[in-house]
Amino acid sequence: MRIRLGLVGAAILSLLASVLVAAQPAHAAVGLRVSGTNMTEANGNTFVMRGVSHPHAWYPTRTSSFAGIKSLRANTVRVVLSGGRWTPNNAADVANVVSLCKANKLICVLENHDTTGYGEQSGAVTLDAAVDYWISVKSALDGQEDYVVINIGNEPFGNNAVTPGWTQATSAAITRMRNAGFDHLLMVDAPNWGQDWQFTMRDNAQTVFNADPDRNTVFSVHMYGVFDTAAEITSYLDAFRTAGLPLVIGEFGFNHSDGNPDEDTIMAQAQARGLGYIGWSWSGNGGGVEYLDMTTDFDASRLTSWGERIFNGADGIASTSREATIYGGGGTDTTPPTTPGTPTASDITATGATLTWTASTDSGGSGLAGYNVYREQG
Repeated sequence: MRIRLGLVGAAILSLLASVLVAAQPAHAAVGLRVSGTNMTEANGNTFVMRGVSHPHAWYPTRTSSFAGIKSLRANTVRVVLSGGRWTPNNAADVANVVSLCKANKLICVLENHDTTGYGEQSGAVTLDAAVDYWISVKSALDGQEDYVVINIGNEPFGNNAVTPGWTQATSAAITRMRNAGFDHLLMVDAPNWGQDWQFTMRDNAQTVFNADPDRNTVFSVHMYGVFDTAAEITSYLDAFRTAGLPLVIGEFGFNHSDGNPDEDTIMAQAQARGLGYIGWSWSGNGGGVEYLDMTTDFDASRLTSWGERIFNGADGIASTSREATIYGGGGTDTTPPTTPGTPTASDITATGATLTWTASTDSGGSGLAGYNVYREQG
């Protein structure tokens, strides 16, 4: 770490307590909610997603997958649903999905996949149509705010320019969801097939966040070939931290047709910062991306190399996941970060100095909030 101090003095470093104050919403959210850059449960405990996507819309009979995902210590499952682009998942089916999540003590991120690649891929629908779907299954979601996050639309824009664009369409979708009576934590995906390489979400996230009267929206970036270097990953994550806005890595893989994402940095940075991540995907991939299957034939005992990496590797799900307290999990991070290195002063002038030290690391799940630097007189 490196900072410039305005005054010379003996510096003592201490870890900054992870206390973030959220702006007061227009009316209080219930259940899972945003608090600063974090997601919290209703009791105020920070919740950090560690999970995988499951393609329920295409494999609706593979319901044993929920138990399999939980057996590998995930605390979240992101469930693919469809309102009609594929076989529709009606309210009864959605209610069953939610019950499977709850039975297996998983936070349930429900995503409408029909929007994928809108403006570029044939058959994709608008975010407005996605909201229509959520309204049609609302009876299955009412009262589930402690357990369910609604991911309004998966990768809702391709790379082509369309009108309305991402900012306007996403803001309007959030407004419609709230007007329809949804009090859930909402998740919104980036454009550019989720990868935001034009930085539309990054640069307009505050506008979209302000469109939510509950201030209860989390942003989701998908990290594939665009994020193939540590510098690109850290720069993007830094932008949201600087803005004080909540972000999750809503999809990522270890390889992709558009390049080789740096999954080691993605996972390490998510862990160090206390950010959620959700890998793609449990099983059943096709179209040339079968290598993204984490299991063979949906079997938790038959992990692929990608499955081994995300579940059992460094900064993986098994070692970093904490079960939600709504299910009785401990929730609170009781593992302190490591002590930062001894600071070294350089560039000392009459009015300032530069301090450099070895950064702390955190393995407890909540990440580092920052540092306090104190000046001691004398």
